[in-house]
Amino acid sequence: MTEDRPVLVVTEADDLTADMVITELNRRNVPVVRFNPADIGADLTVSARFSTRPAAMTGRVRTPSRSADLTRVRAVYWRRPQWPAFAHLQPDDARFAATQVRFGLGGILYAMDRPLWVNHPLQVAAADYKPAQLALAQSLALSVPPTLITNDPDEAREFITSTPGDVLFKTLRWTPYTRDGVPVTGWAEPVSAGEIDESIRVAPHLFQARVDKMADIRVLVVGRRTFAVRINSTLLDWRRDYSALTYTVEHIPDRVTTALHTYLEVQGLVSGSFDLAVDRAGDYWWLELNPNGQWGWLETETGLPMSAAFADLLTEARGERR
Repeated sequence: MTEDRPVLVVTEADDLTADMVITELNRRNVPVVRFNPADIGADLTVSARFSTRPAAMTGRVRTPSRSADLTRVRAVYWRRPQWPAFAHLQPDDARFAATQVRFGLGGILYAMDRPLWVNHPLQVAAADYKPAQLALAQSLALSVPPTLITNDPDEAREFITSTPGDVLFKTLRWTPYTRDGVPVTGWAEPVSAGEIDESIRVAPHLFQARVDKMADIRVLVVGRRTFAVRINSTLLDWRRDYSALTYTVEHIPDRVTTALHTYLEVQGLVSGSFDLAVDRAGDYWWLELNPNGQWGWLETETGLPMSAAFADLLTEARGERR
């Protein structure tokens, strides 16, 4: 089936958050073509033509059940795609093929006639750097906990001993990691000066003063819409145990809302999930931005119309190009 003016949804096979948005788009009779780059081959083909006339790229992407004219795409919902690893090939061949897919399929999508991206992967990648996040948050007068990023053990020890209260170690970016074959993840953890040794010289580490928080706040911005949820728990890092959490809808101050929207505009993003903390005085502290963070479970828990907001954005995209 060829879809007219479709929304492309690019994501992995099991993505309940994307499913929620697709369900809402289907309810509105908006055509959707969903695919995962890892399916390139019989389950995903792409073609593009370039010439003097016409003076624009023409092309098509096909899955077993859908086909999209790339000149007619209204929006791209770039969720959590997987790129192929080609494990059945020899290592050199696998690296070669994977690179061709990224620069071939990816390049063709980037060459489309400026549909709305939610969000463009190149802008997502640029927005993912934690030091740049902290600097931009500071410039927008958001409250940022004292933070040090260093691979100098002496500086790390001095920061920890001179900072009132606890200091936390946080990863600069989530990275797949296994220990004895078991997947592990990095949580926010207290760190003492005595734990710092020469091994931190291997790579920069992020150390941050612990906020004496009453709750965590997840803020989802979708276009001009803002959804804020208070995540109540006694955990330092609430991601450790979702069963221990309760949720309430939060109303954050206008100045914070304005700063978060400005933040996304500066980054060239139309959506993002912000993590804040609210302290005992009621002040909001910046923690981080996830340009493509999860939010589906928050809609289920609170009833906030988040998937409808994404469907609105993707449906109205034509003419709101970035």
